[in-house]
Amino acid sequence: MAENAYAVILAGGYGERFWPASTAAKPKQLLSLIGDRTMLEMAVDRLDGLIPPDRVIVLTNQDLVESTKAATPDLPAKNIIGEPMRRDTAAAVALGAAVVKGRDPDGVFCVLTADHVIGDHSRFRATLQAGLRLAATSDVLITIGITPRHPATGFGYVEAAQPFPAPNHGEVKFRQVSRFVEKPDLPTAERYVASGDFWWNSGMFIWSVDAVTKAFASHRPELAQFIHRLAPTVGTDAFQGALSEGFEPLEKISIDYALMEKAENIVMAIGAFPWDDVGSWPAVADYLPNDQHQNAAVGEVEFLDAGSNIVVSESRLTAMIGVDDLVVVHTETATLICHRDRAEDVKAMVGRLRGQGSDQV
Repeated sequence: MAENAYAVILAGGYGERFWPASTAAKPKQLLSLIGDRTMLEMAVDRLDGLIPPDRVIVLTNQDLVESTKAATPDLPAKNIIGEPMRRDTAAAVALGAAVVKGRDPDGVFCVLTADHVIGDHSRFRATLQAGLRLAATSDVLITIGITPRHPATGFGYVEAAQPFPAPNHGEVKFRQVSRFVEKPDLPTAERYVASGDFWWNSGMFIWSVDAVTKAFASHRPELAQFIHRLAPTVGTDAFQGALSEGFEPLEKISIDYALMEKAENIVMAIGAFPWDDVGSWPAVADYLPNDQHQNAAVGEVEFLDAGSNIVVSESRLTAMIGVDDLVVVHTETATLICHRDRAEDVKAMVGRLRGQGSDQV
């Protein structure tokens, strides 16, 4: 890959739907939910052979910088950057653009997240490589759309139009983008998938520093100004102060709302690799050992006349008798029990506990 290609990994979330395993001190991306590697480690591993460690930048929360460094020992310490406060993904992308620009004004970079599950890594890397090459030669904003496997209601969608000419990019195909749409209800999702014109919105992007800065200048000028002010301080003693001063006033808004739903030069790379954002405990069940009754378990668990349960049991035995469709998560400090259909409400429970001043979240 060209020497001006970078990766920016967003690792600032708290993973509240995975409480009590995920907490503010040790969030989802620092957990080994699937296998023996943390989600963040797996995100870095997938770039092996495409982008070297010195050009992989991880953006996290200021209070998670040290634990993030510990989880990514192969990355230079200077590449782990703490956001002074939470400002959602548009500000994070602007910060990533400023860091890349400060190192290489002609840089191109992909924006990835630390908590996705991705298969077929060779095809994933080929998709990134093709996108980075296109971004280096065209004034486009590239999103990666995932070929839908079923009419999911938990993902946003990208509607794509005619093919976008991108010669010499191997088997990776590109389409022009018509629009982004929010998470649909089931009938709408079924219609989307049946049409063949919609892809899952993966939340992964590729662009040049110049292209994304120009797009911000058109649609969110304060973010473009932030990039211009911060970039000259990268690698200097002035960086941390400039980051703290410039980040606080930024609007808390997602990159989709701030840019992708407004820009007109958007191209989609078709991601023909397995992908999942694993947003809640039921999604994890597909990646855990399952018994003949569709019980998914981690740790010491025994089932008797029980089915379709998800159990994570740390340092203790959990016995499930005559119950179905439950999520049970034991940690050293807390226990969660809920119906699988209420797993999305774990985030609401975390909010309630935080409002009560609990130190268990």
